[in-house]
Amino acid sequence: MNPTWFKSSYSDQTGGSCVEVANLIPTQALVAVRDSKLPHGPALTLPPEAFAAFVTHVRT
Repeated sequence: MNPTWFKSSYSDQTGGSCVEVANLIPTQALVAVRDSKLPHGPALTLPPEAFAAFVTHVRT
């Protein structure tokens, strides 16, 4: 499976702080997060509830 990665709208447009997210829910019930500068590097995978809690925390 090749996930479709989306760049965060909060990422720096100059290539600085770049975060990408892929929705793996249809096959694995996970959300993946990675550094866009390291597309072949590691990705953090989280259950949807944990990812939602993370996003809520970052927003506050």
